[in-house]
Amino acid sequence: MSMAAPLSFLKLPVLLPHKTNYCISKLQVQPSSSKPNIPKQDSTPSPQKLVTTTLHSLKSASLPLTALTLPFFLDPKDAFAVGGEFGILEGRTFALIHPIVMGGLFVYTLWAGYLGWQWRRVRTIQNEISELKKQEKPTPVTPDGTPVEAPPSPVALQIKQLSEERKELVKGNYRDRHFNAGSILLAFGVFEAIGGGVNTWFRTGKLFPGPHLFAGAGITVLWAVAAALVPAMQKGNETARSLHIAINAINVLLFIWQIPTGLDIVWKVFEFTKWP
Repeated sequence: MSMAAPLSFLKLPVLLPHKTNYCISKLQVQPSSSKPNIPKQDSTPSPQKLVTTTLHSLKSASLPLTALTLPFFLDPKDAFAVGGEFGILEGRTFALIHPIVMGGLFVYTLWAGYLGWQWRRVRTIQNEISELKKQEKPTPVTPDGTPVEAPPSPVALQIKQLSEERKELVKGNYRDRHFNAGSILLAFGVFEAIGGGVNTWFRTGKLFPGPHLFAGAGITVLWAVAAALVPAMQKGNETARSLHIAINAINVLLFIWQIPTGLDIVWKVFEFTKWP
């Protein structure tokens, strides 16, 4: 309706000149022959009469005045939290992108951690096999050098079991999958962490220092530090690998701790914003 009214208003100049000329012609004073001393009045109507005749013509028009004034009473800024300067960027739709994406990244963080742990298992299981081989006793042989048939020792059975497990882990290609998952997590995590703060500024015109903001900043920094340790990890530095695991464990704990404060912000978004 708000678009139809302005379009109809553009058509009024076609209607108004005919009505106005008709009314003005009736208001013109005709000279009387019986009163020659009365001067002839000016045929141009006064502004007051012009306004009166215009209003009269609007009353008779098919378009109600309420349709004309409706766009002026409809304030589009009511749908936004600040003032409507940024349009839909201040609305509820854009505000809900951050919690939805971060919820997905939390699950993806757990998945990336699982992949990393499996890749670590590939490396550590080989060390276990090497240690067990040191404990394995040599196979006894006869005087002529023929191996004595004997049931496999418990150590030999454990070595066989670990070797089969390692083969299955290697087939999972966990190293590359963990690397790719970490790269995606770093890129989207940093982007959306900054995007959340920008969206808060769009909606409120300011930021709110508090647990959620500080925890989010800490998570972003830990993502960057964990990624910075990768070159040293690829060279076999065990200290870097241990730090990488510890940092990501702290990151998961911060993520979990941040969920309740994030839900509080979501409720406020539904309270103080409107669709879209």
